[in-house]
Amino acid sequence: MAKDERNTYTIQNDASLGEVKIADEVVAIIAALAATEVEGVSSMAGNITNEVIGKLGIRNLSKGVKVDVLEGVVTVSLALNLKYNYSIMDVTAKVQEKVKNAVENMTGLEVADVNIRVAGVEMENQD
Repeated sequence: MAKDERNTYTIQNDASLGEVKIADEVVAIIAALAATEVEGVSSMAGNITNEVIGKLGIRNLSKGVKVDVLEGVVTVSLALNLKYNYSIMDVTAKVQEKVKNAVENMTGLEVADVNIRVAGVEMENQD
């Protein structure tokens, strides 16, 4: 696997008919979608939730994610807002596992670390 000048990663398959290139933004979007699916996660830092993705566009989802890929090993850093009354340790452990599995299953890259920064805690709206 090699990184080229356009922030894409080339993956070589054993029975390859050609090369597969994955943009690092694609890895970031996969990580963000996986993180926001975990119960207790309110949004990515910047208030991007699954409900508003359709309105703002999928590219905005990667704003709270940083992806570093070195020689086929990925490090993902996420900034999240969590819901009040959820265990931070439980939610972040679930996010780490879900992001790791999603990135590895969808890209074939190995995930070494999933680092999480809890940027805020959001209260439920009292109507």
